[in-house]
Order: sequence, then C-alpha cells, then structure tokens
Amino acid sequence: MKLTNKIGVIVDSFGIGVRDGLKKAAEVGAEGVQIYAVSGEMDPDNLSPAARKELKAYIDSLGLEISALCGDLGGHGFQDAAQNPRKVEKSKRILDLAVELGTNVVTTHVGIVPDESHPVYTSILDASEELARYAASMNAHFAIETGPETAAHLKSFLDKLSSKGVAVNFDPANFVMVTGDDPVKGVYTLRDYIVHTHVKDGLKLRNFVDPIAVYGFLGHQGMSHDEIAVMAAEGEAFREVPLGEGGVDFDRYFAALSDIGYKGYLTIEREVGDRPEVDIRRAVAFIKQYR
Repeated sequence: MKLTNKIGVIVDSFGIGVRDGLKKAAEVGAEGVQIYAVSGEMDPDNLSPAARKELKAYIDSLGLEISALCGDLGGHGFQDAAQNPRKVEKSKRILDLAVELGTNVVTTHVGIVPDESHPVYTSILDASEELARYAASMNAHFAIETGPETAAHLKSFLDKLSSKGVAVNFDPANFVMVTGDDPVKGVYTLRDYIVHTHVKDGLKLRNFVDPIAVYGFLGHQGMSHDEIAVMAAEGEAFREVPLGEGGVDFDRYFAALSDIGYKGYLTIEREVGDRPEVDIRRAVAFIKQYR
C-alpha cells in the first residue's frame, strides 16, 4: 500500500500567525493547509472581497492549497437551540469564505451527540440539517470532527440527515484518547462520510475518560481549549504524542483509508509541545514513509 494523499498542516499549530504559518507550512513540505476562520484576521467579517483575493493569491504563490477551514464556534457546538440561528449563519459565512479560497470543506464540532431521547439531540439535528442543505447546494461539506462519541453513534446521527452536506473530519487520535474506539474500525463505519482527516497520535491513560468532562455539554462547562491542551500534553487521562508513539496503528489506519478509496488530505494537527515546527517536520517525514 502506497499513499497518494496530499499532506496538509494546520497553520495555527505553528503558533506564529497566519502569514508566517503559511510560509512555514511550505517550508516543512506540506502541500496544503487548514486555517481557523472563526475570529481575528480570518473571521469572514474581517475579510473584504479584495483581501480574500489577495490571500488566495498569496497561498497560491507559496505552492499551497487549502485543505479545509476550521469553523469550530465553541460553546458546545449546536446544543443550545437559542444560540443556533447565530451560529448557523456564522457557519454559512465561513463556508462561503472556504469556497472563495478554493476548498469545499469546513471542519467543526457540533457538540457531543446524545441519545435520541435527549432534547439536545433535536437541537443538534435541526442545525445540522440546515447546514447540510446549505453545504450541499454548494457541493461542499461541514465536516464533524470525530472524538466525543463512538463512530457507530455518529454514523446513526449522520444517517438521519438529508445529504452528505454534513460529513466527517476523521481524527484517529481523538478516538484513541477519549472514547477508546478503534480508529481502523471507525474508518470502515464512517467510510461514506469522510471528507477530511487529521493525522495525530495519542494515548489513553485511564480505562474511562468522560467525554463531557473533556468537551463539555449544555449545562456542563467542560475544559477550555487551553486546559485540553495542558491535559493532552501532560495529563493523567490522555496524552497527545508524536506520530508513531501512541495508540494509533498507522499501518492499519492508512491502509483502511486507502481501502475505502479516500483521496483527500492527511492534515497534521499538533496541539501540544514547545517545538511545533520540529514535531510537524517529523510528522511530514513520517507520512512520507508510506508513499
């Protein structure tokens, strides 16, 4: 098995700003980039039509393309029905920006999907259905990042939507670190929905890790992004580690992606450590071993 997928990098993982992060992504050998587009200079509200054209031209000049934008709005995703109209509209504007910049994928977290009997389930489902219809009209996808729930439960939720406008951003390490799901089985379970992937590795250090304690739930705060980063770096429940040092069996994982015919990006995400460039360079080299 030889991979033919392009290698991406999350620009924000470098921690040096968008423009410098883009240059660094090209330097480490990436072919594409994922960029957070929720606030600051990448907020769609802050990018004029001229600024969007200039940014796309700059990315093109570096020989890069955008694998996806990240549109995670926080606040437990779409669990709070009162907040959803605002969040849905913001998500649509992020997708508009993504398409202008040359990608049809926006990754997001919709919040932990509970059992169907829970009232939050309907809030997430209704918002996701509206987003699915909008994305499908543009031949695009909002891609839910895996991790808070099992692959089987996520599939049962996605199967209720009218289109694959809402799909999957597959992160194998999130499965390993939180739910304990086998990422390889998860690939086959979600095979019809995977449109983007993260390449990350991790360890689960306890038999049980409560997803609500990590991701939060309506009425439960959960960890902040910074607190999750600290836990991932040095916590007692789970830990993010360099590729090949954790619980993701990359031989089987990459083989499974190849087997289902996945042709999209393998995008490196590094959320911990004080040497992100070193770690990302090594991650690029790690993936290239499979080519």
